[in-house]
Amino acid sequence: MEFRKYKQEDESRVVELWNKCLYFDTLTVKKFRKQAILDDNFDDELTQVVYDNDKLVGFIYATVRKFPYLERGLEPNRGWINVMFVHPDYQRQGIGSKLLKFAEEKLKGKEITIGAYSPNYFFWGIDKDHYQSAINFFEKHGYIADSEHYSMGRDLHGFQFPEKVQQKKEEAEAQGYKFINFEYKYTLELLNFLKEEFGGGWKRNALMAMQADVAEDVLILCLDKDDKICGCCNRAIDGNPMRFGPIGIAKDKRNAGIGTVLLAYTLYEMSKRGIYRVFFVTTDDPGRRYYERQGFKVIRTTVEYRKQNG
Repeated sequence: MEFRKYKQEDESRVVELWNKCLYFDTLTVKKFRKQAILDDNFDDELTQVVYDNDKLVGFIYATVRKFPYLERGLEPNRGWINVMFVHPDYQRQGIGSKLLKFAEEKLKGKEITIGAYSPNYFFWGIDKDHYQSAINFFEKHGYIADSEHYSMGRDLHGFQFPEKVQQKKEEAEAQGYKFINFEYKYTLELLNFLKEEFGGGWKRNALMAMQADVAEDVLILCLDKDDKICGCCNRAIDGNPMRFGPIGIAKDKRNAGIGTVLLAYTLYEMSKRGIYRVFFVTTDDPGRRYYERQGFKVIRTTVEYRKQNG
């Protein structure tokens, strides 16, 4: 067996083996390249491939920040194992343990998280319904389960405002609230609103939509009686028109019932555009219960795993 760092010539083989091992998270070479190799913090010294003669049988890719990420900065005490897999025919031969030991030595003194690397994560944790063997492996090596996250979705064929939500919409509009598609005259106000209310990541998503000149299509605003932004919903943040969120309401307006209206307005706008399926990647347990009341169903459940690495 040959263990060495990743080279560009490995790209297509890594993706091919990825799709064999991570069958619930298949991807293209282009997606792998964009989210891994072209990530600002990619470092080939934190990668390792395993070959049996000319056959790729294992891969690991870890990350530490070299460039600050918004208000999080460099997060010097954190490290990530973005992805790791071993060919099914070569599992239980110690290859995975050697790959993990390599990464842990590189991430010495840091808290290691499996997946969940912002902004270019491939998954938010380990899918407990499809990768039980991965859970067993990491638990055996001292990784502790943290919170569960839920990916959810729903069908939008024939979507209409539910009667109760339509009533809330009319009540909100009677109080002066408005629900509109983004207009560029709100550019600076929206960017400041998102950063102050929700943080730099939300601002970044909206900014990227504006830079790509798609903001008028993918951003929905809620305005109060003074025409000030008090809510925003985004979609297609990774270019996938079906992807929903994030959605948020100003802290001082969260008991006004406008969040559910904003959600329904966004879903209706999507259905009008012929987008008949909607999904989002992650929410917590209270979020899961809320979205279930809005007709969403759980697609997958992922568990965050962490380890304090000495």
